Formats: sequence, structure tokens, C-alpha cells
Amino acid sequence: METVLMKGNEALAEAAIRAGLKVYFGYPITPQNEVGEYLAKNLPQAGGIFLQAESEVAAINMVYGAAGAGVRTMTSSSGPGISLMQEGISYIAGAELPAVIVNMMRGGPGLGGIQPSQSDYFQATKGGGHGDYRLIVLAPSSVQELYDHTMLAFDLADYYRNPVMILGDGLLGQMMESVTLKPYVPAYPIPEKNWATRGRKGRTPNIINSLYLDPEKLYLHNQKLFTKYREIEEKEVRVEIINESAEFFFVAYGSSARISLKVIEFLKEKGINAGLIRPITLWPFPSATIREKVLKSQGFMVIEMSMGQMVEDVERAVMGQKPVYFYGTAGGIVPSPQKILAKTLEIFEGREK
Repeated sequence: METVLMKGNEALAEAAIRAGLKVYFGYPITPQNEVGEYLAKNLPQAGGIFLQAESEVAAINMVYGAAGAGVRTMTSSSGPGISLMQEGISYIAGAELPAVIVNMMRGGPGLGGIQPSQSDYFQATKGGGHGDYRLIVLAPSSVQELYDHTMLAFDLADYYRNPVMILGDGLLGQMMESVTLKPYVPAYPIPEKNWATRGRKGRTPNIINSLYLDPEKLYLHNQKLFTKYREIEEKEVRVEIINESAEFFFVAYGSSARISLKVIEFLKEKGINAGLIRPITLWPFPSATIREKVLKSQGFMVIEMSMGQMVEDVERAVMGQKPVYFYGTAGGIVPSPQKILAKTLEIFEGREK
């Protein structure tokens, strides 16, 4: 296995090619443009197709069509572009089609800025489009994980016939780190796509649809979807815990988790035993893991590059049994370990309520 220095966006794109990506549709937006640039150059050489769509709306509907034909397909964008894709994402989820959607988050709302952010958590995990549906949401925290989780995303999408979102941020997409280019090994036995629209010679036609005019049929379809979602919640929660015996836990994902690790080092020097709960799947969310730590911890501090989104899921898991504190930044400002440390020390000194 080769180990190379790569930018996060490029490592993600390389992993997609190795995982069997056949068709990519996208439209440029900072800070994820390297994904499209890398695929434009390298995907055709691997036997795939790169197409720059005329808009994000067009791109996600092209993904819908390619997914319906049973090929591995992907799009990537950032905040405003993902907003434009919401109707198509809901269609893909409703039609039970596998696809990978990448969001390298930037600041908002509106056009916001091009600096890193984590303010699209609600959009990704609560269903930014219409109707009742869920995306599987993966949150890498390193360039290596961007590579590894991209391969996993394609497998999860195919196995559950459900769209999967990789939720990164501009910092991860732009940073360079060493990456081990592991060969692709499927994480799941991928069932034959006998539902795909690949031509009907010798069989009855396949119909891919999310329109059910009969309320009873639509109700049954929703029941079917949520049976699948319950299975995903039971089997696919991924979480990392640093320092199981901690008396105080930070909860953070992506770049914020990396920053939290530095704060934990500072606290150790001051005699405070802190740890980290890092959700790797933002949906399904590791609520049970957090609940397990409630009785043994003094409290939790949620770190986000937002005004406070994941903190609501942490509060729901804790259910008021211990205090949940929050430190957030917005506008593309990356949290400072020193400022997080200062706030944490205020808590332990009793000045933070």
C-alpha cells in the first residue's frame, strides 16, 4: 500500500474512483472544488464519466437517474449548493436509491463565506428536504478518514439502498496529510441490483418511483422506509471515545474533535481528567454512548463550528441528568484551544452557569 501526501478533497476523490465510482455530476463551489477537478482529470482514465452540470439542481437529478440505472454515482458541493439539491435528495431517499453526496461545509446562512464551518448539521441529519426520510451521515476528522469513509459510504448506500452524505468542512477538505491508499475491499456483501432500470429484455419492467397518490400506499411506503431506518440505527452507529474513564467529556466531530484533543492535553496538565466522544455517524447519532457516560461524568461540553446544532442531540441524550455546556464559533472562525480551555476552567471553578 502506498502512502502519499494529499489534500483532503483529492483523497476523497481518489477513494471514490477506487470504490468503483462510474458517474460524477457536480457544479463548482468553494471549498470543495478540488473534488471535481481531480475527478475531471482521473475518473475518465478509470473508465468513468465526469460531467459538470449547469447547476446543482441539475447535478442531483442526474445523480437520481444514474442511481436508478444501478451504477455508483456521486455529487459534491458546499452549503448553498447542497441547499439547492434538497428536493432531489428527498426524491432519491424516497425512491430508495444508493448515492453518495459530499458536503464540505462553509459558513452561512445565505452565501455566507468560503471559510470552514459545521453549520449544516441540521440540514444533513434532520432531513433538509421535504417529507419523512433519513440520510446516513458520516463525519470524517482526518484526510485518512475522508479516504476510508468515502469507500464505506458507497458500500452503505448500496447495502441499504439509501443516500449517504459525507459531512466534512472546508478545513478538512483543504488540509494536506499523509494518506495510505488502501485497496478497496467491500465492507458489506452488495446485493445484486435487480431493481435497476437497465433494460427490461426478458423480464417485467422495473419502476422507480416516490409518488404514491393513494394515501394508504404512501403510508405503507413510509412504514417500509422507517423499518429500514430502525435497522440502520441498530447496526450502523459509529463513535470513537478517547479516555473512557474521564470525569468530563467533550463531544465534537470533524475538525472540532481534533481541536478538542488539544484541550484535553491542556486539562491533563492541570489535573483535570477529560475525554472525548467523537460521533463518526452523525445519523444514526450515538445517543446510547452518551447516555452510558452520564452517571460517571460531571458533565459534557459540545464543541462546534456553528451557533449550536449537534448540542441539541447531546442534550436529548443526556435528558437533563448532567449539565451540557456549549462552545461554538461561526462565520468561518476555527475554535481556539486556548479559548475552549478558558471556558472549561471557568466551569470547573464554578463561574460558568
